[in-house]
Amino acid sequence: MFQMDDIEEKVILVGVETGGEEPAEQSLDELAELAKTAGASVAGRLIQTRESIHPGTYVGKGKLLELKELIWETDATGIICDDELTSAQLGNLEEELEVKIMDRTLLILDIFAARAVSGEGKIQVELAQLRYRASRLTGLGRSLSRLGGGIGTRGPGEKKLEMDRRLIRERISRLKRELKDVERHRELIRSRRVQSGLKVAALVGYTSAGKSSIENALTDAGILTDAMLFSTLDTTTRSLQLDNTQEILLTDTVGFIRKLPHHLVEAFKSTLEEAKYADIIIHVVDASNPQMDTQMHVVYETLRQLGVEDRPVITLFNKQDKLETQVRQRDFQADYSILTSAKTGQGLDELKAALLEIIRKDQIYIERLYDFSEAGKIQLIRSRGQLLSEEYVPEGISVKAYVPREIYGRV
Repeated sequence: MFQMDDIEEKVILVGVETGGEEPAEQSLDELAELAKTAGASVAGRLIQTRESIHPGTYVGKGKLLELKELIWETDATGIICDDELTSAQLGNLEEELEVKIMDRTLLILDIFAARAVSGEGKIQVELAQLRYRASRLTGLGRSLSRLGGGIGTRGPGEKKLEMDRRLIRERISRLKRELKDVERHRELIRSRRVQSGLKVAALVGYTSAGKSSIENALTDAGILTDAMLFSTLDTTTRSLQLDNTQEILLTDTVGFIRKLPHHLVEAFKSTLEEAKYADIIIHVVDASNPQMDTQMHVVYETLRQLGVEDRPVITLFNKQDKLETQVRQRDFQADYSILTSAKTGQGLDELKAALLEIIRKDQIYIERLYDFSEAGKIQLIRSRGQLLSEEYVPEGISVKAYVPREIYGRV
């Protein structure tokens, strides 16, 4: 009996430093984490400083020779470029280096494909993969034309390239329809939430900031948490009791990442829109990460892309247990800044208090004596507000409660 082992991919990371805001070295550190998450080992890295990315081969001719030598020395099976490659760059690099060529987008898609669990997640991943593939289809010559069958057929028939494009277009259209059905179902759930009067808080943040750990610590949601990037792709919504009277819905969302291509944002829009329709944004930050400020900037940029603005924001500087000394950190774009640790429970009571404070701002406290014939109003308070006390006295029903502003006139 033969033992068959999985061959581990050995890759070289390649980046181009163009003098932008972000140093290529930092970006390659994250690319190394992505490669590790995808199951590859990093055999080396190469960075070229140039004014712009080479349109034909990503890096210049000299670096290409250097890369060839590095592949030979390390016995690497592929390279991963830190930017999205065009079909010409992919083809030229494959021809020159004769190894597997990947880019950051393809790597993220591989991870997404491995991590997608729900039907919606799988549709989103396949849609993003097909869009990526469709934009990189290149002509394969007349040798791949297929002759049309049947009497009186004219010309060489449909070329393989055209057939591939047509099949991909048809599959994309089908997946879009399926995603629309899922989105309709999600809209129905959202409308039910609105009717229930329950507020929704969305956990957003850079990938691996600890969003799922926070939700688990608060609600015992049982979401998978590990050290890998994108450990959760699917949204999870759980109920959270803030005090004896107030309940809120807490929703986890897919993690953000720098250089996230537009079509990936498009594919995951329905998942990311959980943040768009939330009443409160809980921005989870990995306080132990040296790139914390850059990651926070990426999150706010992505939220702006999604049109998530004018919402109360609570920023959690998470993973305080990993810091040797605690520093009072502040996010000046947020309404509240709280130091937390999902592991030790630090700051979680403070978070609940902040959520309660935000909700109370939209509520009016009432103390009323209702006639027994007005019992229906008390039922409305119970379903849409927070009934603190209800006492039956000879004159009627004595009520203390918090009610949302929109139903105040009715009660």
